[in-house]
Amino acid sequence: MQAPSIGGVIVPRGDGTTVVRVRQGASLTDFADKINANPASLVTVLFNLGEMATATQSLDQETFELVGAELGYDIQIVSPEEEERELFDSFNIDLETGIADEEDEDLTPRPPVVTVMGHVDHGKTRLLDAIRNADVQGGEAGGITQHIGAYQIHREHEGVDRALTFIDTPGHEAFTAMRARGAKVTDIAILVVAADDGVMPQTIEALNHAQAADVPIVVAVNKIDVEGADPMKVRGQLTEYNLIAEEYGGDTMFVDVSARQGQNIDSLLEAVLLTADAALDMRANSDRDARGVAIEANLDKGRGATATVLVQAGTLHVGDAIVAGSAYGRVRALLDEHGNTLDEAGPSRPVQVLGLSSVPRAGDTFVVAPDDRTARQIAEKREAADRQASLAKARKRISLEDLDKVIAAGKIDTLNLILKGDVSGSVEALEDALLQIDVGDDVDLRIIDRGVGAITLNNINLAMASDAIIIGFNVRAEGQNAEVAEREGVEIRYYSVIYNAIEEIEQALKGMLKPEYEEVELGTAEIREIFRSSKFGNIAGSIVRSGEIKRGTKARITRQGVVVAENVEIAGLRRFKDDVTEVREGFECGINLGSYNDLQLDDLIATYEMREKPRA
Repeated sequence: MQAPSIGGVIVPRGDGTTVVRVRQGASLTDFADKINANPASLVTVLFNLGEMATATQSLDQETFELVGAELGYDIQIVSPEEEERELFDSFNIDLETGIADEEDEDLTPRPPVVTVMGHVDHGKTRLLDAIRNADVQGGEAGGITQHIGAYQIHREHEGVDRALTFIDTPGHEAFTAMRARGAKVTDIAILVVAADDGVMPQTIEALNHAQAADVPIVVAVNKIDVEGADPMKVRGQLTEYNLIAEEYGGDTMFVDVSARQGQNIDSLLEAVLLTADAALDMRANSDRDARGVAIEANLDKGRGATATVLVQAGTLHVGDAIVAGSAYGRVRALLDEHGNTLDEAGPSRPVQVLGLSSVPRAGDTFVVAPDDRTARQIAEKREAADRQASLAKARKRISLEDLDKVIAAGKIDTLNLILKGDVSGSVEALEDALLQIDVGDDVDLRIIDRGVGAITLNNINLAMASDAIIIGFNVRAEGQNAEVAEREGVEIRYYSVIYNAIEEIEQALKGMLKPEYEEVELGTAEIREIFRSSKFGNIAGSIVRSGEIKRGTKARITRQGVVVAENVEIAGLRRFKDDVTEVREGFECGINLGSYNDLQLDDLIATYEMREKPRA
């Protein structure tokens, strides 16, 4: 029904019960598509309601409810997972992979998927080589190559030939990155700990990643053949992290191995299979369209876009139309870990797929579509949603300032923290002090990781996966790590005084954190000439190098990179004979710095202002 709306704008109206479902971070354009309206008319409606927004700007739930109430629509916000499910339902594609929705007679055993994790130089790669060599000596097909990021081996267990799939990832960064995107890939983690070194910082990081993903752990105590090896010490150290060996009354299997000597490799594989049989239901339906996850992907000069995928359910065939993230295509070839071609790949089988239109991301899910056209449509919708999500990611995942509102909305009841410091004593003292904060029953404070040294990419990945805040005490995230944290919306708080950290965390938990101020650079100008004036003092003849110079703002003067003056005011600006209020990049101007006259050629004038960061 068309009816004149506010300000004479014609928009379709609902009857108050009409339900419209839009995704989180959607724009007025997305809403307009749902109700067959002109986006410009909705911008006008929103303006008349006292809200300003562009047609492509991401809107929050309150704004959509305001528009919906005015136009007679019941607007429901759906999560990305729900939208993904609706998208595939509209194309008649079954997105379920769990055994809960499968008939028991349709399920067949599948191999467990294993990831090897641990501290650097504790023998992860050598252990994988030892597993490969043991398998080759046993005459079974398998091995590690540089062509594929996963491989299968076979092992006889209780008289039955069993397959195991190993994910050959660089450490545990990819493992956590996949989990951060919601892809549960690994069934079991092998934690490698050197018997001579014991538990090290990266060991703890790897353990935290596996426990956060709720993955069963088998501990391989490596290097038992070297001098100073003490396997029992490792068992004692890991009890502090809730990994208690079976001989101590726990439920974690510890296996003493020597990757160099090939000692006890069979026992380790047996422990993995026993853990899989005891803790997991290793079954899947192979008689259905395939679904799985991309482990890694790259652009090959000869083959084009290739992706190593792990089939989690169903069977993938050559010729299937698939979608992996925002990439799509028809499977041109399937290659195993040796580079041999396959006709099909069943559950838990890693294969390299050729024929994709572009390179998917590690952790992207893939599904088989009915035809090429459907695959392309799904990929395009996913790509549009990704673009919209990146625009909507203007706010952080969680910050101290908006913690109280997030708690009030029922979205979080635990504040996860990651502590990094310059020395172990500081980290321990900070942890003890934070855990003693009394915040009542409303919210729980949980420290999921702590360590010494700079903030690493592993810390940022764990924060992404667990919605945690990183506390840096006299340490920082530098270079690429800082860029990743900013891009992914992970908040890092830096402190040099322990009491400041304790006070801010306590105030945040109690909802009393005061707004902060941040310095925002407005522009810079380089002095090219100095003019003497008896009336105004020295005038800096300058060219604006970046941004814009505004009259009345504060400035600092730097000389060869060293700050020589702070808090200087831009008292006057002139362009030729005219007084102006601002001068933009690339233009020349005369700058009067009031009573400050200690100027030299090539000095840099940087203007800035302090802006309040209001609570979200």
